[in-house]
Amino acid sequence: MATINQLANHYPRRRKKTKVRSTALEKSPQKKGIVNKVVERKPKKPNSAKRKVAKVKLSSGRSINVHIPGEGHNLQPHSIVLVRGGRANDLPGVKYRIIRGKYDCDPVSGRKSSPSKYGVKTKN
Repeated sequence: MATINQLANHYPRRRKKTKVRSTALEKSPQKKGIVNKVVERKPKKPNSAKRKVAKVKLSSGRSINVHIPGEGHNLQPHSIVLVRGGRANDLPGVKYRIIRGKYDCDPVSGRKSSPSKYGVKTKN
């Protein structure tokens, strides 16, 4: 709550602007892009694995590094993918993820837990 002096003053309290982390998406939730290159990267210090990362050229013309979530993938250069925000915590500079099960990216096969995040259709 503002004090009397602050209310009498001509400079009211202002809301702090929230910082957008996924700048390449340009205020849209997803963007379409074309894969230029698929590489394996090592994560930061306490973790060890080979994370799959793709270099994607978005429809807006920007090139970004994108994490490919889940086990296995069928991506190769010239594949069309849908990109969303969400960083890979242990990969520096990777602030985006590929949406599985959309365009050329196949869903994760044999996925049982949290299938909706990996493009797996639920059986009725």
